[in-house]
Amino acid sequence: MKIFLTGATGFIGGEVARLARLRGDEVVSLVRSPEKAAALTEMGVSVVKGDLDDISAIEQGVTGCDAAIHCAAIYEVGISKAEMEPMRRANVDGTRNVLDAARKAGVSKAVYVSTCATFGDTKGEIVDEAYEHEGKGYTSCYEETKVMAHLEAQRVGEAGLPLVIVQPGGVYGPADHSALGGVITKYAKRQLPAMLFPDLGLSVVHRDDVAAGILLALDKGRAGESYVLGGDIETLRGVIATEARILGRRVPRLTIPAGVIRALDPVGRIAGPALGAGPNLKEVADSADGVTFWATSDKAKAELGYSPRGLEAGLRQTLEADGLLR
Repeated sequence: MKIFLTGATGFIGGEVARLARLRGDEVVSLVRSPEKAAALTEMGVSVVKGDLDDISAIEQGVTGCDAAIHCAAIYEVGISKAEMEPMRRANVDGTRNVLDAARKAGVSKAVYVSTCATFGDTKGEIVDEAYEHEGKGYTSCYEETKVMAHLEAQRVGEAGLPLVIVQPGGVYGPADHSALGGVITKYAKRQLPAMLFPDLGLSVVHRDDVAAGILLALDKGRAGESYVLGGDIETLRGVIATEARILGRRVPRLTIPAGVIRALDPVGRIAGPALGAGPNLKEVADSADGVTFWATSDKAKAELGYSPRGLEAGLRQTLEADGLLR
């Protein structure tokens, strides 16, 4: 199979590219900087230079492909107002550009990588693919743009693209530079004296399982359907407690109250980086203070054969890969 892939230089997309090549697929990847794609070219991935608003580059890459996987997106919470429009262009317009090009190219199957964040705050409930966002009260610009992108993907699917949507949960894994990965790494390095937002709820899942699930969706997913690709239903406190058992330590006893984080918002450009967060501390708090993004993967397990590893095994493998487990 010849696959057009976006986001191949990213955390999830890079593993999708590796797995696809490992099983013998041809992969054509859209990359903004070919100079940063050396690992892709070494594994035999063909590279097309362009970004998500370069329609001609997208059309060039997808032409002649059997399938398309759209992984690329901007994922960050706590961004400044100046960063919100570029995020919207990448996440919403970019999704429309890629999937429209895939439809016009006549691919036999496409997979769009959405997120469990499109459900919004589930308020302690574990939801499934039928759950819909309330359409108001977005916790972050990321959540809002991914909800809009999800709707764009559904629209292109209804226009004729054989499309499967996958919705990963809170993804972690080796060399993870996300907020979740940062917390895991800081605790392992004894740099987490106090916790932020311990009650944040996530369906935590190892990156490698998400990548495998994306290819399962390509192979077995039903067009027009969505599949949650999550793992253990946990809080951030529970994630660190599991890591603590692996490392033989105590969970941090101190918690920085959410009210303190909100109060620091006027000086967020200074306080945010010091806390390992973005400058928009109000958005950081809105997206994490007692919020849950809980969803079940039962449908993906039943229909795709999706089988994510448990949190303890995944964290142990992550710490070992990053040289943090002795």
